[in-house]
Amino acid sequence: MSIRSILAGVGITVALAACGSSTSTGGAAAGKTTGGHGTVTVLYAGSLENLMERELGPAFARADGYAFEGFGAGSTELVAQIKGGIRRGDVFISASPKANKGLEGPGNGNWSNWYITFARAPLVIGYNPQSRFASQFRSKPWYEVITQPGIRVGITDPKLDPKGKLTVAALTDAAAALRMPSLAHALSKFTVFPEETLVGRLEAGQLDAGFFYTVEAKDQHIPTVALTPIKQDATYTVTILKGAPDPRGARAFVSFLLGASGRALLKEHGLTVIAPTLTGSSAAVPANVRALIGG
Repeated sequence: MSIRSILAGVGITVALAACGSSTSTGGAAAGKTTGGHGTVTVLYAGSLENLMERELGPAFARADGYAFEGFGAGSTELVAQIKGGIRRGDVFISASPKANKGLEGPGNGNWSNWYITFARAPLVIGYNPQSRFASQFRSKPWYEVITQPGIRVGITDPKLDPKGKLTVAALTDAAAALRMPSLAHALSKFTVFPEETLVGRLEAGQLDAGFFYTVEAKDQHIPTVALTPIKQDATYTVTILKGAPDPRGARAFVSFLLGASGRALLKEHGLTVIAPTLTGSSAAVPANVRALIGG
């Protein structure tokens, strides 16, 4: 059964959308300067919120003298906002290379013609340790627990967030591999939330479980179970957007992210750091960034 047919056949309840995070680090408001530098605005996949706002953003500001302003949401949603002129940024960090394709070419506004893949994070199920289903997650296969009557499971919208798409793919693959049609049908019972609010819903006890990346679960100390025998990963990419308000700051941020300090922080937060790989036009990549990927 295809992912498309599953999506067409299930009725997913969509929760009220919430705004993504938006903060400024370094003591300067957007558009103003601090210490001779400006503010770098980074639009990032919502799964990286804790990492960006509490660790990497402030570390970049201290190291390079720029102020950091971040906004997190579903990667596909951010692409739509960039193309629609709703949101403007210097740097875009996605959880899926497929989302980046939505920014490429004349039909998509030529917002970017390159991206660098730099990290991965497995998709897992995170559960509330106070849930009445917690002991089952520790003792039974995950696919048996999430099909239990009455369990409250949260996912992100497959139309707006790569994690939602990976969740559908994982359940589709598991249903086929395990010969459990009930896994595919379980989607109709799950509730959709914006990526940046799903962790909070789980911690507040509004959900028994949800689908997360390991980076989110590690940061929030959420117990998890692997989706054995299925494996789905987020693949994180970074690019500088066309017309970046602060191109110099954008170059500095990407260099910090891909440099030794940035990579160390990625590892600390549970990401699998990989050798940076360029997709697209090498000539369009700033020289200081290109040097970090051997170009």
